[in-house]
Amino acid sequence: MVRWLTAGESHGPALVAIVEGLPAGIEVTSEDISVELQRRRLGVGRGARMKFEKDEVAIMGGVRHGLTLGGPIAIEVGNTEWPKWQVVMSPDPVDPEELASLARNAPLTRPRPGHADLVGMQKYGFTDARPILERASARETAARVALGAVAKAFLRQVCGTEVFSHVVRIGSAASPEGNVPAYSDLQAIDDDPARCFDPVAAKAMEEEVSAAHREGDTLGGIVEVLATNLPPGLGSHVHWDRRLDARLAGALMGIQAIKGVEVGDGFGLAAVRGSDAQDEIVNSDHGLMRTSGKSGGTEGGMSTGETLRVRAAMKPISTIPRALRTVDIATGEAAQAINQRS
Repeated sequence: MVRWLTAGESHGPALVAIVEGLPAGIEVTSEDISVELQRRRLGVGRGARMKFEKDEVAIMGGVRHGLTLGGPIAIEVGNTEWPKWQVVMSPDPVDPEELASLARNAPLTRPRPGHADLVGMQKYGFTDARPILERASARETAARVALGAVAKAFLRQVCGTEVFSHVVRIGSAASPEGNVPAYSDLQAIDDDPARCFDPVAAKAMEEEVSAAHREGDTLGGIVEVLATNLPPGLGSHVHWDRRLDARLAGALMGIQAIKGVEVGDGFGLAAVRGSDAQDEIVNSDHGLMRTSGKSGGTEGGMSTGETLRVRAAMKPISTIPRALRTVDIATGEAAQAINQRS
């Protein structure tokens, strides 16, 4: 069984990622991971932090001379901004007078609506949102991207599977339904500022982002992820926690700000009759195949061998320049939420 976890705070010295359960002999290098982390910065409307904060990758264990060893793999993603935060985020005790003199250490007592701030403070008894937002930050996804680079290498080398994605919606601008790219289209997708496969929709997405930026607001969107050349039978029908679609939904819902997941045609299938909702089976020169991809490449909690297709809907992020109403936890008075880049 493959297990993974991450550790670290947004403005800490580094994020740490560990994965175990992969076999020995998989080719993976620090450069492979760095390439994926660079791709994480793609996309129109990214925050300013993406422009100046660099990711320094170091494989700390589980790989020797570019090959996995079969043991746990540990990856460190360093934070080049750490020198600015090493007092505020120090793991060891710091002189209170030194802390008090730092503007960065000012207590964050005006929680942002829609963020983990308030409920995290309530759960853990903090009077400052800093300890919550540091871990809740989407900066943590850098560690997941690092692990994803290893997972993609494993899938590619073991069964020829390629995993890629494209943006199908930003705000009200959306790609036409059914416009599904192939893996060979990935470079063109990455070259587009919106990472959208449809050029007309991509232009509309850019305009939507520009308008939101001018108005001091944020946007959500939908991303579609595809995996090609998967073998049939991954997952299982026998228990809920072994179903492939359930595990994919859980993994996607575990990403910050994701509020919905769709497998294949998903919610759209609820509006059609059963005779139109299934992928019929035919015998072809390539063996048994489905005539369509409505199920998204899963049936009965298992991969069918067809292209796996899932979508994740992300809400607009909670850090909004045009601050929303909140309550100052220190005073109990009405206030405007902090505009803290976490």
